[in-house]
Parts: sequence; structure tokens; C-alpha cells
Amino acid sequence: MKPLYSIQEVSQILGIPKDTLRYYDRIGIVSPAREDNRYRRYSRSDLMDLMNIQILQFADLSLNEIKGKFGFHRMEEVDPAECLKVASFLDAKNAETREKIAHLEKVSQLLELAAETLRDLNHESDRRLAAFVREIYQTIRRKGNGISEEGCLGHED
Repeated sequence: MKPLYSIQEVSQILGIPKDTLRYYDRIGIVSPAREDNRYRRYSRSDLMDLMNIQILQFADLSLNEIKGKFGFHRMEEVDPAECLKVASFLDAKNAETREKIAHLEKVSQLLELAAETLRDLNHESDRRLAAFVREIYQTIRRKGNGISEEGCLGHED
């Protein structure tokens, strides 16, 4: 017989709070077997599903996305067409993540340049900062984020 784990044991093994495990059961993302006394009993497969959920959450997927895209079906039940849909979804999520990384790198550069400018305030450092801000603004305008041009005209060379 395969080992089954109590909610307490799963919580300790995976570091997931018991309330979170109950919530996952309530929303149907991982539904462990129940004993006659209604206690949850988790299989090794349930533990694998819970580990996968933690990894997907680490990858910034919401529980709704995880529940909707990843049924955590066993291999004998996998539909190849569904696998392709999920792979496309993951590709889109990856592209979104890369966009966020590029944005955060620009933010980091801006903050670094602003701090350098404030440490050594002179015309040249102010000019570099203004040029970088204009570059970022142009990128924002190309993406159509709705920032009006009037708001930035006050800082021209």
C-alpha cells in the first residue's frame, strides 16, 4: 500500500501552511482522499502536485491560472492538444516576464543615474539624466501608455 500523509505531515514536509492546504482543497486545485473520519490523506502524487503548484506560483502564476491551465492530470489522461495550449500559455507568460525584466532593468538604470546625478550635481550629469528620461518617455509613448506630452515639455535642454 502506498503511503498517505496527514495534513500536518504535508505541511511540515513542504512548508505549506495547513490553512493553505485546506484552501487548495476547497477550490479544487489539489483534492486529497478522505478517510472515514473526513481527515485529508495526501498521496505522493498529491505532494508532487503541491510542489508543482509552489514552483508555478514562484514563476508568478496565479492560482486561477494554475487551476485553469494545469489540471495536474496523470500521464494516462493527458490530451496532446491541451499540452500545446498550456505550452503556448507558458510561452506567453515567459514573454510577459521578459518584458517585466526589461522594464525593471530600465528602472534600475534610471535610479542609478538619478543617484549619481544627485551625488555629483552638475550640468553634464543633469544632461545625461534628462537624456535618459527622454529615452524612457519615448519608449512609453511608443507603447501608448497615455502619458501626455505636455507633462514632460518642461524639462528640455
